[in-house]
Amino acid sequence: MPGMIPLIGEKFPEMVVETTHGVKKLPDDYKGKWLVLFSHPADFTPVCTTEFIGFALRYNEFKELNAELLGLSVDTVFSHIKWIEWIKEKLGVEIPFPIVADPNGEVSRKLGFLHAQSATHTVRAVIIVDPDGVVRAILYYPQESGRNIDEILRLLVTLQINTEYKRALPANWPNNGLIGDALIVPPAKTVQEAQERLKMFKCYDWWFCYEEGKAPAELVAKVRKYLERAAKPFAGLK
Repeated sequence: MPGMIPLIGEKFPEMVVETTHGVKKLPDDYKGKWLVLFSHPADFTPVCTTEFIGFALRYNEFKELNAELLGLSVDTVFSHIKWIEWIKEKLGVEIPFPIVADPNGEVSRKLGFLHAQSATHTVRAVIIVDPDGVVRAILYYPQESGRNIDEILRLLVTLQINTEYKRALPANWPNNGLIGDALIVPPAKTVQEAQERLKMFKCYDWWFCYEEGKAPAELVAKVRKYLERAAKPFAGLK
């Protein structure tokens, strides 16, 4: 609806934005790829700097999943450029993805990135858009809490698996306490189908059936690596 922020399952609103890599048309310029758009409150701030380094260090892993990163804040493109220069000079990390400049907050308002916490700085939002331009996930974090980049990678994989296999994924997948890395079968739509489920799949009951070995082993291994990395103590930039 006009004036409303995009919701899960809706098309991402068309817009033209200025970035550190030039003008981009959203979501058209990312058609055929997954887009991970994330906002940060401001350039030259500690938490945002740690997040950008985290995204940069995992950039190739997003690329391996056919995904592109796109940052955004209410700063100017000149501020973005100087900030990423500082990050490279002082911390030795190059930021390889573009950052949207939104000094008037117009894009942030359209996307719901400005909350009651601040009228002038965005919260830490994440919108994941699929290759068809449909919003598939939205995350919000307060300004004080940095994001877990490995969890965003895990979420991206689960969305891709859902798209490919039309199966739901349980809590803490692929390390769920009940069904491990199995995928959950969609609900039955008829009485007959409900009874047949018990013969076709492993089930706790007809409404809770799952398939083992459905998710590709390489994706399961990738996500477990993300989770293991996130749990390890800091051991330098890598």
